[in-house]
Amino acid sequence: MYDALVIGGGPAGLQAALTLGRMHRTAVLIDSGRYRNGTVEHAHNFVTHDGRAPAEIRRLAREDLAAYDTVELRDTTVHAVREEGDGFVAETDGGPIHARTLILATGLKDDLGSIPGLEEAWGREVAACPFCHGHELSGRVIGLAGTGPHVPMMTAMLAPIASRLVHFEDGEVTKIERTGDGVRVHRATGEPVEVAGLFVHPAFAQAAPFAEQLGLELLPSGCIRIDVLGQTSHPRVFAAGDLAHVEQLPMPMASVLGAAAAGLTAGASVVRTLALAESAQG
Repeated sequence: MYDALVIGGGPAGLQAALTLGRMHRTAVLIDSGRYRNGTVEHAHNFVTHDGRAPAEIRRLAREDLAAYDTVELRDTTVHAVREEGDGFVAETDGGPIHARTLILATGLKDDLGSIPGLEEAWGREVAACPFCHGHELSGRVIGLAGTGPHVPMMTAMLAPIASRLVHFEDGEVTKIERTGDGVRVHRATGEPVEVAGLFVHPAFAQAAPFAEQLGLELLPSGCIRIDVLGQTSHPRVFAAGDLAHVEQLPMPMASVLGAAAAGLTAGASVVRTLALAESAQG
């Protein structure tokens, strides 16, 4: 029986495991090898890691974890999680894992729709976050696709970065073609438009079924509801990263650094929860 099971090997899960290890708590981290930013070549807006590949950040984090003998890392997949007695059981490819507490850090999955070429360019020339992907397009033509309440804010944020902004309405883009120096946006009517980068606002959903399996409360965004300590509606289940946010936010503020910070909070909250339970037991 581990003190904590951490599901998800991105920055949130890795930081949560590090926090647990530093407090000499036994923890096992499960990494399926699937990441929301798996196609991203360079992470940005992360102090001391600006421009570093996300895969390299994960590798360095694993090196950090190797120094803590109470933390175990397994490259496998969790298929289901259930509450059992005073803890939880996760069914994995390598057999069941038992833990007293649970940290979910499985992230979100983006729904990119069916526009040809969009998936190939996603995380490279096409992105959602100007904080992560805007600066590298400085002084060039930037595209912004879609309609909705996010458009005026995105326009205002990108204006100081772009030489010119090109807006594409919903349904206007029919194909995305990578050119090596940007993307060629094919339209339903008119000639294609060349842009250095394109920002879109895809729908998203939970990347894993564990919130549903555990009956956790969700927010209107589809993310797990947590408090400022990362605690979900279950007192021994915590969540960190893109999959969760406090109800004061309309959606998660997705970033590598933000996910790591949330992982630290969730890890520390687990330590606190375990300590309180042990003190109560005398």
